[in-house]
Amino acid sequence: MGQSVSAGIDEEDGSIVRCDAFREAAERGDVAATMATMSPGVVLRSPVRDEPLSGREAVTRLFAVLLPAFDDLRFIESYTSVRGGELLHFVWRIGNQEAEGVDVMHFNGDGLIEDYRVMLRPLSAVTALRDVVFSRLPPGP
Repeated sequence: MGQSVSAGIDEEDGSIVRCDAFREAAERGDVAATMATMSPGVVLRSPVRDEPLSGREAVTRLFAVLLPAFDDLRFIESYTSVRGGELLHFVWRIGNQEAEGVDVMHFNGDGLIEDYRVMLRPLSAVTALRDVVFSRLPPGP
């Protein structure tokens, strides 16, 4: 099981949590700063698409629509695994639809996110995300 962390410092061993820059940028709604935490070859697996999004350009198009669509995005817990993966537990709203989710992140040797998996609940939130966000995405590869 991962270790609980707070304020970017692992309470057990004092190590820095790499997802802090992502968390801080996403909470501010700063797309450029959020994307600066991701590797050029990042792969994002979404709960509303069968195929992953690959590459920083494709993920940037998603986050340019996604972050402004969220109301009150807050990361409430984070964990790190002994293998170096990190998990962020978050809550948010789209309109009146409240939701929670988990981001699972793995990093490359430069400390950038290379594998990013998103899980959300409840189903009505997943549907709202699909309807609001993915309907606004520009076409692309």
